[in-house]
Amino acid sequence: MADKTKEIQKKEAAEADLVERTRAAKIYNPDVDIIEGKDRIVVIADMPGVSENSVEVTLDDNVLTIYGRVDWKLPEKMKLTHAEYGVGDYQRIFTISGEINRESIEARVKNGVLRLVMPKNDVPKMRKIAVKAG
Repeated sequence: MADKTKEIQKKEAAEADLVERTRAAKIYNPDVDIIEGKDRIVVIADMPGVSENSVEVTLDDNVLTIYGRVDWKLPEKMKLTHAEYGVGDYQRIFTISGEINRESIEARVKNGVLRLVMPKNDVPKMRKIAVKAG
């Protein structure tokens, strides 16, 4: 049972990834799936507790940053007696290549799952060039 608990615990972000924060909260690395197709790359991030108003996606040069803020509160007249799930914000940073069309990136969040669709730039197809004499 202890091994299974370790498997599902969220991974806390490394100190090196953190910038100076004004909010005292733990920062976790959300688990992500990255799916690549011919014309796009899709990133799916599990961020329980975030909504469209509490998640921010930024792209600065080639650095894509996902940040989700979680405001978790206990229901009134109740107290926490046992917790196995850490509550905190989420942050994940990726370096993307030049093949991504930066102007067409789309982000949607539903039920704590962020889905980024990053279309690839149109890649010129190879063509044969006729060589003429003279």
